[in-house]
Amino acid sequence: MLQGKRIAFGVCGGIAAYKAADVVSKLQQAGALVDVILTEHAEAFVTALTFSTLSHRPVYTTLWEPTGDAAARHIELGARADLLVIAPATAHTLARLAHGLADDMLTTLALACPAPLLLVPAMEHHMYQHPATQANLRLLAERGATILPPEVGHLASGIVGIGRFPETAAILAEMRRRLGRSGDLAGRRVVVTAGGTREPIDPVRYIGNRSSGLMGFALAEEARDRGAEVTVVVGAVSVREPFGMTIRHVSTALEMREAVREVIAKADALVMAAAVADYRVEHPARHKIKKGSQAENADGSLNMRLVRNPDILAELADARALLRVGFAAETTDLTEHAARKLVSKQLDLLVANDVVRENSGFGSATNEVTLFHADGRVEPLPPLPKRDVARAIWDRVVSLLRERDSETEMPERDPATFPTA
Repeated sequence: MLQGKRIAFGVCGGIAAYKAADVVSKLQQAGALVDVILTEHAEAFVTALTFSTLSHRPVYTTLWEPTGDAAARHIELGARADLLVIAPATAHTLARLAHGLADDMLTTLALACPAPLLLVPAMEHHMYQHPATQANLRLLAERGATILPPEVGHLASGIVGIGRFPETAAILAEMRRRLGRSGDLAGRRVVVTAGGTREPIDPVRYIGNRSSGLMGFALAEEARDRGAEVTVVVGAVSVREPFGMTIRHVSTALEMREAVREVIAKADALVMAAAVADYRVEHPARHKIKKGSQAENADGSLNMRLVRNPDILAELADARALLRVGFAAETTDLTEHAARKLVSKQLDLLVANDVVRENSGFGSATNEVTLFHADGRVEPLPPLPKRDVARAIWDRVVSLLRERDSETEMPERDPATFPTA
């Protein structure tokens, strides 16, 4: 999503300016073309040389250099930018932007730039919460700017409060989300499930699985970057959660079932990538089961009765307006088991993989899957990074959604058949 994108990146004079260097570095590594514009006071914190070294491009600081090139360059930079980002955005610059002032390179470029604007405020917490700053942010949002709010944390003043510069990952995610508004999932609402479920034995122990959440999160991030409004229902995971989407946390299969039912009401597609436990303990113990307790058998063994969990996807078979994608993690007879699941659950698409195969399964950065289509097609994919697998899945989902849209459109009526007065 960032490869080849032209990003105009403004840096203002706040202590968080040094953190902007990491954002610029990550953008350059992702293949973006980053033109950095520093305000006069930003240079007091970080030099232009730092940003030019990280971006591999010239850095712009003033309109008033003697050749006059910079005065014309702000028009060019604004015209070719796909996105204008100002991070950190100080209270002073927010005020200038809100009132249309153009007294330096950055604010002049902002007025001349038709690209979307992303603002990342960072400042002392009283400054951020001041009514004037909040009014300026509201005004800028009303005009179409995207505001990524600051985080709560330790500030340069030494206190803890709101105003902290967001993490680089959060800023990059918001940039991808903003650039994706014209993607092929723009206007769509999708639900993705990720991770595993944990079925309690007692308050301490549980029955779980090896799901890491990598595949589900890759699917969620890809959908976000293609313009979708994404909700992720997350069970137990061992990797960091993505930014730029709604997260619902659950623990058990029953909790996941309830959460999915709540969030699919207006969804176009559901992708069940979570590893949901097939069974749960019928009567979990209220207290920790101790060795030597009455719960044990005479030989020290322990009996537990497991009951089947509901099949969330199968229960939604009648929700025909919802496009449903399932996953099958198999260890034997993959084709046979996957084909049977596709039919029994009446899915639109099923993604199957052999989880005992090397570099294909839980915790692996790659996956080798086979796509089973509702029309009977079987489409094996080569081993790919999980993000590429996610891209392939959403390519098929986009096609299915378009087919469904075309089927529900009313055919045009022959004007000759219109009733006349």
